[in-house]
Order: sequence, then C-alpha cells, then structure tokens
Amino acid sequence: MPEFRTGLIALIGRPNVGKSTLINALVGQKVSITSRKAQTTRHRVRGVLTRPDAQYVFVDTPGLQWQRRSLLSDRMNAAAVSLIGEVDVVGLMIDARGWRPEDERIVRLLPRAPDGGGRVVLIINKIDQLHSRDRLLPLIETSRHLYPFADIVPVSAERGDQLDELLQVLRAKLPPGAPLFDQDQLTDRSVRFIAAELVREKAIRLLGDEIPYGLAVTIERWTESEGRALIEATVWVERESHRGIVIGADGGKLKEIGTMARLEIEQVLEKPVHLDLWVKLCQRWRDDPAQMARLGYGLRE
Repeated sequence: MPEFRTGLIALIGRPNVGKSTLINALVGQKVSITSRKAQTTRHRVRGVLTRPDAQYVFVDTPGLQWQRRSLLSDRMNAAAVSLIGEVDVVGLMIDARGWRPEDERIVRLLPRAPDGGGRVVLIINKIDQLHSRDRLLPLIETSRHLYPFADIVPVSAERGDQLDELLQVLRAKLPPGAPLFDQDQLTDRSVRFIAAELVREKAIRLLGDEIPYGLAVTIERWTESEGRALIEATVWVERESHRGIVIGADGGKLKEIGTMARLEIEQVLEKPVHLDLWVKLCQRWRDDPAQMARLGYGLRE
C-alpha cells in the first residue's frame, strides 16, 4: 500500500480566479463562499479531503489585490502572503485566458531559493471558457519562463475537469505523515462560521458593486434542538444609506437574502432553520482594528 501523505496546500492568486470554487469542488461540499466580487474570501478557510493514501488540507486565501485599500484588505493581503512560507505546497491559480499584471506581481512573492519552485504548482483554471484548447500550450510555455514551477495543471473547477490529475500532482509533493484531521471532517470552521458566511455570500451576490466591501455578518443567537435551529444574525454596513439598500423596499431585499441563506444552512444542518436578520451600522469598521476584531476580523484571523 502506498505511504500515507498529508500536508497543507495554500491556494493563492488574484481575485476571481476560482480558488474557493476549486476547494469546494475538491472537498465535495461548500466550505468557502464564492462570488464575482474581489476578496469575497476574508478568512483562512481550510477544506479537508481524505483519501486512502493521502489527506489534503487546502487553505483558501483572500484574493491578492491592491486597488481597494483598507486596513482589512492590507491584513488579508499580508495573511495570504505569509501563508506561502507556512505550507507544504503552494498552488498559484491563474485564469486560462492568460497572465495579467496582477498575476505576475504575485509570482514575485513566490520563494526564490534554488529549490523554492519545487513546491509551487501552477493551476490554470477555467479551461472550459477557452474557445480552443490550442491556446493552452502557448500559455504553459509562457508560464515556464516566468517561474520554475514544479508542475503546471490545467483544470476547470466549475466542471470538475482534471481534478484527479491535480490531486495526483499535489500528493507527490506532500510529506509522509499521519492525518491532521478526522477522516469525516471537511473543514476546520464551525457551522456558526459557515452560516454567517452563507448570509454574507447571498448579500454580496444580491447587492451592488460597492456595498459588499463594507458588509460583515455576525451570529447573535444560535439555539438548536434535534428537529430545528433558530438563528439570529446581524448584517453590518458602513454607511447609513446602505441600510436601506440592504433592507430593500418593504424589506424585500433582506427577505430574499435570508431565504437564500436559510435554504443552504438547512442543507448544512440537515434540519429546518428559522433565520432572523437585522441590519445595523458600524461606520468605517474596515479601518478600525477594534471594530474589525469585534466583527470577527482580528489579527488571529
């Protein structure tokens, strides 16, 4: 029987290259929320996949971006960069439609030691969006000149294409060792955390481009019995004008957010859920360390 291997694999890249989608596809369950908005992922979220010969602990990171600056975004960037030196394997993700300046900026953050590239795998995502696969070979060749990647794997996280091939490549780079998590554990995050993130995901998807960057969600009350769960959560906004937008006419937008979130939380808990949402103001919280900590974005996160 092959030697059991286990280790941490960080997925890094600019926003919207599909890091969270890939982790969810590999793990087989949503453990990290997704949207088209930059830095939807704010925390380090670990997704765990256990196979007979290996345990893969994927670490989802915020998309590295330097356009929308705040104390929160600076901390998220720093957390993602610091993770590069803390894991066994780094998976740099790019879009199959080609390299961008932001991608190349991230390459400059990768280890430069002679053997540093030996643990960095380039993952070319969204190959399903290419009109012709003939574009892949030139992209792979260009990539080899940018950095000494240990391997280059084209995938489609959305469709699940070539994920087994990716796992084979990653397994070969993991060190031998015992599992870090129980076999049936899929994430290191609690159901309370996942529930709050699902509310935030639905709000991000249903609201405009500006508001999501100032949104946070906290769980205020959680009462659970064998047959039902009662959850009360607060959606925090940075501007008074945003409260009305989140609530919507006659409360319609908030109700839509709550309904979509509740349906997914029920799938996680496997029981009926009663979800109450409130919208409150916390001005400029993304630049206030004390408020960030209160809303779940302290230094530890």
